[in-house]
Amino acid sequence: MEGRAAGWVRVAAVGWAVAACAVAAGMVARRGAARVRWNRAVAVVRDLEERCATPAELLQRVVNSLAIEMFAGLASDGGSKVRMLLTCVDALPDGSSHDMTRSEEGISYAIDLGGTSFRVLKVELGAGSTIINRKVEHQPIPENLTKGTSDDLFNFIASALKNFIEREGGEVEGRALGFTFSFPVRQTSISSGTLIRWTKEFSIEEAVGKDVAQCLNEALARNGLNMKVNVLVNNTVGTLALGHYYDDDTVAAVIIGAGTNACYIERNDAIIKSLGRVTNSERTVVNVEWGSFRPPQIELTPYDICFNNETWNYYDQGFEKMISGVYLGEIARLVFQKMAEESDIFGTAVDGLSTPFVLSTPNLAAIREDDSPDLREVGKILEEHLKLPDVPLKTRKLVARVSDIITRRAARLAAAAIVAILQKIGCDGTLCGSTQVRTMRGVRRRTVVAIEGGLFEGYSVFREYLNEALVEILGEEIAATVSLRVMEEGSGTGAALLAAAYSSARQKNSE
Repeated sequence: MEGRAAGWVRVAAVGWAVAACAVAAGMVARRGAARVRWNRAVAVVRDLEERCATPAELLQRVVNSLAIEMFAGLASDGGSKVRMLLTCVDALPDGSSHDMTRSEEGISYAIDLGGTSFRVLKVELGAGSTIINRKVEHQPIPENLTKGTSDDLFNFIASALKNFIEREGGEVEGRALGFTFSFPVRQTSISSGTLIRWTKEFSIEEAVGKDVAQCLNEALARNGLNMKVNVLVNNTVGTLALGHYYDDDTVAAVIIGAGTNACYIERNDAIIKSLGRVTNSERTVVNVEWGSFRPPQIELTPYDICFNNETWNYYDQGFEKMISGVYLGEIARLVFQKMAEESDIFGTAVDGLSTPFVLSTPNLAAIREDDSPDLREVGKILEEHLKLPDVPLKTRKLVARVSDIITRRAARLAAAAIVAILQKIGCDGTLCGSTQVRTMRGVRRRTVVAIEGGLFEGYSVFREYLNEALVEILGEEIAATVSLRVMEEGSGTGAALLAAAYSSARQKNSE
């Protein structure tokens, strides 16, 4: 009997051992499978990092490519990936005794349209054309108006200006109006220009080819406002005007916000496509339109390409889509979606990752700048915006890494584009347009680039990466002579300054 009991004990022990081994083997298998899934997610991030790498030598090749495109765009229309549009602005305020607006006093207005919201501004100039007061109001644009009709859009803008003027108790009669319109326009005069195409979220097809200043003038008349557009510019030109007003060493202006673009001051004899054109000075402001640049040295990632299928301007504005605020958050969402397809690091309920543009660039910036030990803000954003609750810390760290990779590439490409302009006009320490080693020549001179846009102004890590890249490309000696100066509300305020000046000039010429 005792022997039989002992036998049962031995059988039970063996059974328990077998069961324990099976459980252990299952646990090992699950851990192994989890590790494989995690490694697949990590592989997605590593692949992204490799594709987005921008060493200094690669950035210099981007500089050279853009500078060449700029030369080609000045030689002929349609000869380049960047349009190099002439703006008809051939004089800028400079705050000196020769300031073109030195004798102007009074109130002028501006409308600044460039994204999903626009601004109306009132600028008051005192003695010596000193800006003594400025009032700005922001007005969001309903999404349906970005895809409706031109009449609806411009009526909405004109009505907002009318309400703004009435609230301010201002007079309309005789007031100058500047119109900042930040989409590609072929300028026909200082106060008129035809829309070439829409960018960003706008797609009002029937407006293409129309004079946008005339569209606004007609809307102003329909709303009972007795005023017309005196100056039509884009946001870069307005920012350049304000930058030059404060500092006459300002040679260019750059926008890095919802979109990105630049303009600069060019010699007329370098603009081959307009030789013989009668102007009032030896220089003209050129609108680069660098958003359409496609640097051949930079590999598009699958995440850059995919969302183009969801937009009407397929494969267009490639440079803008790698840099600007409308798109960076979307690139990150597509990476996260790929990580979720390859693994379960976000759990199983990942439908929130399927909504295009649900992750904004300000969210991306907050993820990257979260320096808390547990990345609490990262977790909060993933839960609130992507519906991904309880994401583990190690996954949050991977999410922050993706945000860093996308931010770094964008900032360094923006830096390369800025250097391309400096190289084009000979302010980068090389002979103009050459690729010689940069070195200081002659008298040390400051070069100022006016800059505006929420991405640059509001995202400190982006600024740090951009400035770091400038030093890498230019070298410390040359980089020390280049100053990036932020112009708050520069695009609208500059347009108001230019409107006051050109309005007065017309009055004087008619006397």
